[in-house]
Amino acid sequence: MIIKPAFSQSARDILRDRYLWRDENRNPVEKPEEMLQRVAGHVAGAERTLPLRCKWADEFYEIMARLLFMPNSPTLMNAGRPSPHGQLAACFVIGIEDTMESICEALRKQMLIHKSGGGTGFNFSKLRSEGAKVNSTNGRASGPVSFMGLFDKATETVQQGGMRRGANMGILSADHPDIRKFIHCKDKDGTITNFNISVGISDSFMGKAQESPESSEAALLAEIADSAWRTGDPGVIFFDAINRGNTTPALGELSATNPCGESPLYPNEACNLGSINLSLMVKDGRFDYDLLRSVTAVATRFLDDVIEINDYPLPEIAEAVRLTRKIGLGVMGWADLLFRLRVPYDSEEALTLAESIMKTIRDAAHETSAELGKEKGIPASLAHLGRRNATLTCIAPTGTIALLAGCSSGIEPLFALEHTRVRTQLDGKKVVMKQVNRWYEEAQKEGLSEDIMKKVFVTSHDISPSAHVRMQGSFQKYTDLAVSKTINLRHECSVKDVLDAYMLAWKEGCKGITVYRDGSKQSQVLYTKEDEGKALEKSAEENARIEKKEKIAVPLSAAKPRFVLKRSD
Repeated sequence: MIIKPAFSQSARDILRDRYLWRDENRNPVEKPEEMLQRVAGHVAGAERTLPLRCKWADEFYEIMARLLFMPNSPTLMNAGRPSPHGQLAACFVIGIEDTMESICEALRKQMLIHKSGGGTGFNFSKLRSEGAKVNSTNGRASGPVSFMGLFDKATETVQQGGMRRGANMGILSADHPDIRKFIHCKDKDGTITNFNISVGISDSFMGKAQESPESSEAALLAEIADSAWRTGDPGVIFFDAINRGNTTPALGELSATNPCGESPLYPNEACNLGSINLSLMVKDGRFDYDLLRSVTAVATRFLDDVIEINDYPLPEIAEAVRLTRKIGLGVMGWADLLFRLRVPYDSEEALTLAESIMKTIRDAAHETSAELGKEKGIPASLAHLGRRNATLTCIAPTGTIALLAGCSSGIEPLFALEHTRVRTQLDGKKVVMKQVNRWYEEAQKEGLSEDIMKKVFVTSHDISPSAHVRMQGSFQKYTDLAVSKTINLRHECSVKDVLDAYMLAWKEGCKGITVYRDGSKQSQVLYTKEDEGKALEKSAEENARIEKKEKIAVPLSAAKPRFVLKRSD
């Protein structure tokens, strides 16, 4: 008997808008359970025999239908599509050298990857500074920030299969001559909107900034913190921490990541991501480690099979991916789990539990990978690792797949116990959704004491910046790749709070850090219950602009539905 997926009505609406396959008239031609069957059957096609394909198709379907695991969005959207549309990975890194030929080639790769549904990351540090001499033309260089604008415009133009625009990460080393222009390139809302940006920093830089408050390093770090405090950009990438965790150092140093920073990769590499829903792993009031190990084993095999079945957009990407076989299994539903266990997010108990859970996932994933190596043959390049995959764990932000699973996002605390989310439909218009956390509602009905409610049911702005950073560090200890997390700050937090967060993240072994101070951008996706009116007002204004534009651009008699989805989650 086929298990019926436990999707909520809200999740089914999202599936209809973004994931279910459609006919030529844009009507859905599959149900949510049929989507999961499609994904499970296609991924299990990587298995070598028919009995194995049937066995693993059933296993893959079950963990998705029970909402215990979800793969990244491109896998849900594209599994089973004929070539060249069957691209299943979310994260890519593109190398870029200081030549016009390399820049043009990187632009071509970016557009093809975005067309296939993936996001891209770049390190622009090799590009010469603005105004530097170009010997071949006797002209002057435009500089990395100028070229970032070119990549940003390309992203704006290319739709990901008509479903959403792509996303990018731009990294520039702190010692690049144009670093200050880079730091401030997003100061004004509406500029380079399709890029997250991060400054690449070394241990030496952080050490000097800490030891000498009058140093140039300290001054630059303060400038980064000030910009992040005002606008949310840039983030920081710790190059040395990334390379201490590099399992294939013979292939060179890692210097770039995917758009959200959780996947440090080599040029042309991609990473298949998936997340385990921790919120459902409670048995008799305790965390269910047996269920976690079981789901981890099946999910690890799923992601490894994706490597084989994936239809990569370029042959050099397929070659790079199959050389190191990197996968990124992570978690979501962490805040919900803590609610269910009555453990405060900003407690030592929560930090200990985080390490225990992530260590269990890491160990079970590595064990499964080793078994797969024996079963299918370990690539010679990875034989020294004793397993099949160069990396196995990674914590992504899980925006939309967490909504599908009905749980909190990644390892983030809740933004609010009751909040308003602005979602963008296929026609570009905004929908305002009011949501209340289910575990909070249940606890209220139980009649828990006010003291327990106040300690356990905390939100992002109830938690100190240091507690945010320490939680990221706890998960990072047992994560092969990196951890995507936003250090959410109250509006009244200071630039010093940002600087302190940077220093603590470096000391905790985090591979990067991003901060966001509430209200520092004009538009947001989430609003507290108190700010519900702002969400309604802004969404109405945006919808009115879209309607006006449609009336001007297309005569009513010739109007056709528009299927453009802007990324908002």
